[in-house]
Parts: sequence; C-alpha cells; structure tokens
Amino acid sequence: MNREITMLRHLLMTTAFLTLLAVPAAADPDTPATPAPAAAAAAPVDEPAIGGQPADTILADSAMALVDADLQAPDANLQGGGLHKQLKRKFIEGSAGFMSLVAIALVLGLAFCIERIIYLTLSEINCHRFMADVDSRLQSGDVEGAKTLCRNTRGPVASICYQGLLHIREPLDQIDRQLTNYGNVQISNMEKGCSWIRLFIAVAPSLGFLGTVIGMVMAFDQIQQVGDISPTVVARGMKVALITTIFGIIVAIVLQFFYNYILAKIERLTSHMEESAITLIDAISEYKNKNATHND
Repeated sequence: MNREITMLRHLLMTTAFLTLLAVPAAADPDTPATPAPAAAAAAPVDEPAIGGQPADTILADSAMALVDADLQAPDANLQGGGLHKQLKRKFIEGSAGFMSLVAIALVLGLAFCIERIIYLTLSEINCHRFMADVDSRLQSGDVEGAKTLCRNTRGPVASICYQGLLHIREPLDQIDRQLTNYGNVQISNMEKGCSWIRLFIAVAPSLGFLGTVIGMVMAFDQIQQVGDISPTVVARGMKVALITTIFGIIVAIVLQFFYNYILAKIERLTSHMEESAITLIDAISEYKNKNATHND
C-alpha cells in the first residue's frame, strides 16, 4: 500500500514538473500570470510525509540516484572487456604522435617477419629423400636427370646441388670451392630483410624512451604553469611517458620472438645445406671413380 502511494505521488510530481517545463521561457514578464487550477489541484498543499521525509525530497533523491547510475555506467564499460580492449584504451590515452610511430614500427617489423617466415618455410624440403634421389641418378650415370631434379626442386639445397652438378667435370677441390661460395650467396639471400627487423627491434623501445622524456617535459611544463607539484598536475605527463615506454618495450619483445624464430629456421637450412654439400661431394667422387674404372 505504501509503495502504491509513493508511486502515485511520484507520478503527480512528475506531471507538475512537466507542466512547469511546458510554460514558454520567452513569455512577457509584464503579462500577469493566470492561475492554473489543474496544477493546483494536482499538487495539494497539505501533503503528508512518507517515511519521515516530504514527497518532493524522495523524488529528488530518486532523480539523483538515476543520474549517478548513468554517470557510473561508462566507467563500468571501460573497466570491462578483455586484454585487447585494455591495451587499445591505453594506446589511445598515450601521446598520438609517438604511439603512432611505435605502431608503424610494429606493423613494418611484422611485415618483414612474415615475409621471411613464408620464404624460409617454402625453402624447406626433405633433404634426405632429395639427396637419395640425386645419388641414385648419379650412380646410374644420369647426370642430366640429376640436374633436372635439382632445377624442379625449390630451396637452397637444390640450388647448391645444381651448382655442383654444373661443375661435375672439374676437380673435387674446385667443386667444393664452388659449393662454398654459392652457399654463402644462399645464406645472404635467406638473411635478406633481417637487418630491417633488427632495426625495428632497436627503434621501438627507443621511441618509447623518447616518449618518456617528452612526457616528463610535459609534466614539468604543467608544474611551471600551475606553480604546484601536485599529483593531479603531473599525472597527464607521467601517464604519457609510462604508456609510451610500455608499448615500445612490448613491440620490441614481439619482434624479438619472431626474429629468433627466423634465425632458427636459417640455422636449420644452413645445416641442411652443409650436409647436402658433403653428400653431393661424396656422390660426385663415387661417380668419378666409377667412370675412371670403366675408362681403364
């Protein structure tokens, strides 16, 4: 019963409030106001109190509670979400200039990393089976077939073997020298673009530290303008400094993981090249000995 009485009074007070809002604000002040019987009847003077408080006080408290709830809603939304939303918000809160440079370093570094990973992945083959096929063709005397197999196979291992077969009529030491020189060329091709990745790994935290210095300068400028060393004054500059440093270090760590993965693939391919070169030299030696025996 009390709840229904309270709701009825709230409804009446809301109606009276809307009626007052409906009065034109640009009315002539010299015009005498006409009485409003309906409004007077809707708002009785001798209104009893509810719970020890007047009805208008209860209505004002309810309105303030709704306003507080609306103001706190965005904060709740900002606090929620996953890690990517938190990082996105912090990224926006940092300095736009330096944070954009850090983001560009991340994008370009990842582009070079992905290109190298794709290139090195496509260069990997089953070296043992490939060298077994090359050796079987050499033992059968099919040098041209071995060359065709090397031409139709991708990767640095097949390229080295093809270079060795091109000089098969030369002495073994000369073939070994050719394989070593061409192997260095293949290693340089595999490492192409890695210098740019190292550059972005070094630049990203440097940009972060530069943002830190700029943020400290901003903080001291605020102190100089206000003339007071309070947390509120220096918070903005310190926040920019710390956020920029954090994102610069994160970018460097991410690119470092990709760079180490690329180095591991290059080392594995280099090891396969060395093993294949040794196997090819042995196969060519057996081929030369076999042909020399038949010629004798």
